Amino acid sequence: MLKATFQLERWEGDFGKEYTDRNALSPDGLEKLYKDHYGITRTELNNLFLQGMERSLRILEVGSNVGNQLLCLQKMGFNNLYGIEPQDYAVELSKRRTEHINIIRGSAFDIPFKDGYFDLVFTSGVLIHINPKDIGRALREISRCSNKYIWGLEYYAEKYEEIVYRGEKNLLWKTDFAKLYQETLPAFELVKEQKFKYLSNDKITTGFLLKKKDKPEI
Repeated sequence: MLKATFQLERWEGDFGKEYTDRNALSPDGLEKLYKDHYGITRTELNNLFLQGMERSLRILEVGSNVGNQLLCLQKMGFNNLYGIEPQDYAVELSKRRTEHINIIRGSAFDIPFKDGYFDLVFTSGVLIHINPKDIGRALREISRCSNKYIWGLEYYAEKYEEIVYRGEKNLLWKTDFAKLYQETLPAFELVKEQKFKYLSNDKITTGFLLKKKDKPEI
């Protein structure tokens, strides 16, 4: 079993619980948050990447917290949804907030599903909280479980930058995660990327969709 990282220990404790209590949003509350930040709702943003995909796709969110994003996907018609979350408190709360969504304990370093079990695996504001020295194994574990797509929405910078998060260091970084995925996982290719600037400041978030390359015919 992999040793817990400093960041995981913080998210599993009181620091993470406080985050969960701040961010348990209703579906309408999530839509308003994205509208206020980017000028589009989360549903509109999702459609930029998922338009035309079968609603029966088996989808996993890594770092699902209380299920905000999964509830949004469910409202859009996706009906085969899973989540993993390292914080017990958030897992229990998410089970009370959702129906017909399978959310269990797990982390990006140890996803408790077999190889290629999902059609699409995604993160939303999770990779930014993984130390750069650990990010490679997280990306490889995410890719292990996906048989087709990897999708993400994360803070963007041209190169790694550490950001002080709620007064603390060693908890948040931003970089070009789409590029990092391609460098780490040659079996996947970038099929779509779009950057979203905050309306109130100069921060940029990047959304990206990668697809597993077709195996060459023998």
